Amino acid sequence: MTQPIRALRFSLIVPIYNEAENVANLLDEIAAELLPHGPFEALLVDDGSIDTSREKMQNWKRANSADWLRIVKLAANCGQSGAVLAGVEQASGPIIATLDGDMQNDPRDLPAMIALVEKGDADAVVGVRRQRKDTWTRRMSSRIGNGVRNWVTGDQVTDAACGIKVIRRELFLRVPRFAGMHRFMATLVRYLGGKVIERDVNHRPRAAGVAKYGIGNRALRGLRDCFAVRWLRTRVLRQRVEEVT
Repeated sequence: MTQPIRALRFSLIVPIYNEAENVANLLDEIAAELLPHGPFEALLVDDGSIDTSREKMQNWKRANSADWLRIVKLAANCGQSGAVLAGVEQASGPIIATLDGDMQNDPRDLPAMIALVEKGDADAVVGVRRQRKDTWTRRMSSRIGNGVRNWVTGDQVTDAACGIKVIRRELFLRVPRFAGMHRFMATLVRYLGGKVIERDVNHRPRAAGVAKYGIGNRALRGLRDCFAVRWLRTRVLRQRVEEVT
């Protein structure tokens, strides 16, 4: 007699770009910390990596018989927002959790964040890295960026670039789509009328691999995105079907 398939609690989305040195340890940690909180699925999205990230993910999946792991390969590199969104589109769970692929986020923070959304206390829970383990330059550029972002958009988000988030999938799919949207998810969810909670999360130093973001490739692009999101505040559609008979 076959066992009934249990409905998923959540889907975990992890964008991966040239993280061959991290993916096996990352998957070990995801399995150890999140399998007890399932059923869930993890979608690791290979965003056009030019190293052996995808091969290492496939080898890990075979070695561990991990039917909960799905590996999504994009046709070309499209950036973090596109990679995350591709995972959300392929996901089956009612709640989306996200982690960065560099192992600086801690998956042990996710169960409590997911529980808040499941209980209806929030539509989204976003992480805040109070004790950020990055260089002084990265910390200061992030602090300045968050201040400018909040001033331009009219919203208050403590740590917009934190990669650990938990959001209802239906809302994730309704937010306006653009390159860089992953840094504005809290604001976009609020624009749609959703309730957002911030929660302090653990942050760890990068143990391997190379950071993909810096001041040079983010400052001007981020400022442009801020003004675009400010414009969206008065133009975003908030339709919600109440009943169909």
